[in-house]
Amino acid sequence: MNEWLGMPPLAAAHGGQIDNLIGWIHVFMLILFVGWGAFFVYVLARFRKSRNPVADYTGVTGNASKYSEIAVAVIEAVLLIGFAIPLWAARIGDIPPENEALVVQVTGEQFAWNIHYAGPDGKFGRTDIKLLDLQSNPLGLDRSDPAGVDDITTLNQLYLPANKPIIVKLRSKDVIHSFGVPEFRVKQDAIPGLTIPIWFVPTVTTAEMRKRLGNDAFQYEIACAQLCGLGHARMRGFVTVQSAEEFQTWFDTTSKEQSAPDPFR
Repeated sequence: MNEWLGMPPLAAAHGGQIDNLIGWIHVFMLILFVGWGAFFVYVLARFRKSRNPVADYTGVTGNASKYSEIAVAVIEAVLLIGFAIPLWAARIGDIPPENEALVVQVTGEQFAWNIHYAGPDGKFGRTDIKLLDLQSNPLGLDRSDPAGVDDITTLNQLYLPANKPIIVKLRSKDVIHSFGVPEFRVKQDAIPGLTIPIWFVPTVTTAEMRKRLGNDAFQYEIACAQLCGLGHARMRGFVTVQSAEEFQTWFDTTSKEQSAPDPFR
């Protein structure tokens, strides 16, 4: 159904539930549109001036309008209570244990996405505002901290393994941003002073999606969905989904490169 609605291709395990809900909402809205449109045309014809030259202050005495309003309210309640709230509760309450997922810290700033992975030790290194440098160390990561020696940081590029739970811990350095990847059916505001987790399971690698779409230039894109300043339109990040083996190779190689001593210091 997502193709009929013009939605991006699906690439996350939970996305089918969201697409199903969106599909039912569109079906309901189509019924309402057709029904109220037909009723409007009927009223224009039935109560036109030539047939009703004198105003009738009694109005309609039947119960059809009341029953139709009740039916609309029942359908809305079903969509909300039967679909939306359980789906929301599952996304909020069923976050997988961190030892079974890849945990990534994503920090938004005007106008970039800073990505931070714990190294092979599984521990995030300490950050210090005094170490912040917009060019060389935008997160203020303390490489002298034993837990931070092997950490990985990237700018506007998020690497993920396919078919593994991903927990993204969202933060912001300045204003409200919004992390959204349409193909993963995720979108969440990043709010200054808060760490907000979201989770999903990517199911289609970038290479597989390129083949599926016949587009060798395709990339999953992180779009900031919250107006955050004059450079908002330039705040673009990219997600590369790899096989487990490819991701592990990238992870090990990058960790070694970034933990190596800087020969210019």
